Amino acid sequence: MISVLFVCLGNICRSPMAEAIFRDLAAKKGLEGKIRTDSAGIGGWHVGNPPHEGTQEILHREGISFEGMLARQVREQDLTDFDYIIAMDAENIGSLRSMAGLKKAAQIKRLLDYVDDSDLADVPDPYYTGNFDVVYQLIRSGCEHLLASIQEEKQL
Repeated sequence: MISVLFVCLGNICRSPMAEAIFRDLAAKKGLEGKIRTDSAGIGGWHVGNPPHEGTQEILHREGISFEGMLARQVREQDLTDFDYIIAMDAENIGSLRSMAGLKKAAQIKRLLDYVDDSDLADVPDPYYTGNFDVVYQLIRSGCEHLLASIQEEKQL
């Protein structure tokens, strides 16, 4: 089974949104039993909390389930347990690479690295900007491109 971990700062806005969107896209392509999806945060401030209300509202509006999702912090073991670790911004990438050190780790990339025509490299944090609609569009596009890349690479 292919495993994908989405990472942002606190695991209540961007990464759970990406987890839910990616899981929904994979299910619609009939890949439920072939791809495992999770999300986590660099920091532990929100551990045990459900996604932010702004994330919940947009996912609900789009008909995407986030049932049972609770924030958790990235664990060192995640770096080897997952095939793909997908960060939302450069700061998250730096934290993940520091955590990995010289150990063999999963492929660590930014979500928007998969979108060739993106004007942005980082998905902005709506916790600070409040702009959940823009973030949803960026994450949706990133997840669509990531899934296509994984399907091609893994011949799914």
